[in-house]
Amino acid sequence: MGLGTVLADAAAAAGWSLPTPVQAAVLPVAMQGRDVLAMSPTGSGKTAAFLLPLLQRALAAPAAPSKRAAPRVLRTLILAPTREIALQTAATARTLLAGVAGAPRLVVAVGGASINPQLLALRGGADLLVATPGRLLDLLAHNALRLDTVASLVLDEADRLLDLGFADELAQVLAALPARRQTLLFSATMPDAVRALAGKVLHNPVQVDASDSTHAAPPPAITQRAIVIDSSRRNALLRHLVATEGWQRVLVFVATQYASEHVADKLRRNGLQAEALHGSQSPGRRAATLAAFGAGRLPVLVATDLAARGIDLPGLGVVVQHDLARAAVDHTHRIGRTGRAGASGMAVSFILADAPGSEAHFRLIEKRQQQRVPREVVPGFEPAAPPLPPAPADATGGIKGKRPSKKDKLRAAAAAALPPTP
Repeated sequence: MGLGTVLADAAAAAGWSLPTPVQAAVLPVAMQGRDVLAMSPTGSGKTAAFLLPLLQRALAAPAAPSKRAAPRVLRTLILAPTREIALQTAATARTLLAGVAGAPRLVVAVGGASINPQLLALRGGADLLVATPGRLLDLLAHNALRLDTVASLVLDEADRLLDLGFADELAQVLAALPARRQTLLFSATMPDAVRALAGKVLHNPVQVDASDSTHAAPPPAITQRAIVIDSSRRNALLRHLVATEGWQRVLVFVATQYASEHVADKLRRNGLQAEALHGSQSPGRRAATLAAFGAGRLPVLVATDLAARGIDLPGLGVVVQHDLARAAVDHTHRIGRTGRAGASGMAVSFILADAPGSEAHFRLIEKRQQQRVPREVVPGFEPAAPPLPPAPADATGGIKGKRPSKKDKLRAAAAAALPPTP
């Protein structure tokens, strides 16, 4: 793959014995300095796909004479949409650089934490900065760094950057970057807004589609189940499944922040240790909750789609969709938290017998996945009434269909607001 011995050994020590398809496609061209436009689904190894070539180039670059000789200089910038994704990317980079003599200087800058330690860390510049857009602009306002020396830019989870309303921030960052640079853009999906963004920030990119059959990795070993249940009995069924099937760690997805707190509280009141995870919590609380869940001290985590992307939970065996995902792509990201790195996993979806459109909603998800999941009823939890009749087969309500959704329109408006790069 063109990696030096140091990084190749570090990758092997991290358990990466063979490159994934997206890594095999991106590494050689990225190390040549080419721009890359990559559509890469969850669990495909995209973080290593951009980290390894960037770290290799940083290790090969001559070191600055001294910190005083290069104040506020930055060589490589990685933009991530959320604090959790930025921290995990930085943790992966530190793992690869552990014990490396003369390792590149790495700084992570995210919101929700004091800016002062980040300002101090950037004294003398950095080889690699992993940041969220808002905190990066805060650092620029404090004159903590310059972007005119950036040689490589990574836009990670570009579709989420647009979803979360970072168009204005991206425009300001791009305006401060040099016109001549390498840009690597990774996105789990490729809507028109992301393609428009790519057209503005990339120069003659190599395009990689890791979801295409010619590049796709073998599908993860995820067993899917669809259980028909009355909406009022979902929590009782969840407790029953945890107890009878021996689940040690369960990630439960719900639709709203309120639902995450409500469901977690209901589970605790009935003797099952559970915590909520959503975007309105403080970064400290989110970090502590994720750490407890990852270490096995917390058996049930009830989360919004904040946890559907970018957050790696090694060894997670079960995902439960208490509320169905809004779209098929969100369903894929959710269940992709399990069955990672060759391990097997289980994804359970609750189909509500008493909710209009629940069955039709899941059928559309199945159609997009090109997979049929048998329906089942758990003894003792039979629905009180027969399921409601499904909506017409061509219905598009409740899930993305042919008509653009509100999120699609926001993406398009965000991309249109970005100025063209020189």
